[in-house]
Amino acid sequence: MTVVYTPKGVCSQKMIVSAENGIITEAEIIGGCGGNTQGVCRLVEGMKLEEAISRLQGIKCGLKESSCPDQLSIAMRQILEAEEMHEVD
Repeated sequence: MTVVYTPKGVCSQKMIVSAENGIITEAEIIGGCGGNTQGVCRLVEGMKLEEAISRLQGIKCGLKESSCPDQLSIAMRQILEAEEMHEVD
């Protein structure tokens, strides 16, 4: 499953996250601080959604209420929630 997410309150403009069976297969952040966002994406690839979410959620960028990693955790939660709903169906 792939989610295209528009982050709020941060410099990046778009996030694309793919996962299969609860494992992140690909992550891309468009915009923001290039080196940092590329690094975060590479680190989460191959990681379980739950683990990545727990590590990234709540991170702030300077005085902003959120950050690119925090917003990425929101995109990942969308995948996790969709997968959980699919299991119920």
